[in-house]
Amino acid sequence: MRRSIALALVALVTVALVAVGAAQGASSKVKGTLNGTVGPGFTITLSKKSVKAGKYKFVIKDKSSIHNFHIKGPGGINKSTSVGSTGTTTWTLTLKKGTYKFVCDPHSSTMKGTLKVT
Repeated sequence: MRRSIALALVALVTVALVAVGAAQGASSKVKGTLNGTVGPGFTITLSKKSVKAGKYKFVIKDKSSIHNFHIKGPGGINKSTSVGSTGTTTWTLTLKKGTYKFVCDPHSSTMKGTLKVT
């Protein structure tokens, strides 16, 4: 009798651990890619205006050495490319509900946008 109870408990714990692992794996999946561009003129863009909360891959194309792409928002997100360099930068960021702001730091009064996360 004790042995069958012990086996049942081991089976129950195993099922619970598998379920927790599956839930964690599902929440850590990347939901999509957001493409950002800054330059070559005085433009800054992000491919979406709003997304659902979760993990996203950001692919930022910095096309001008006088600009950068800087995003800030909920959850302590504060990522930027460098002024003075160009190229493609990739980040994986977990977005929380709220509004994120992106700017070109040297030209923040005119080169800016927002991303709403629901």
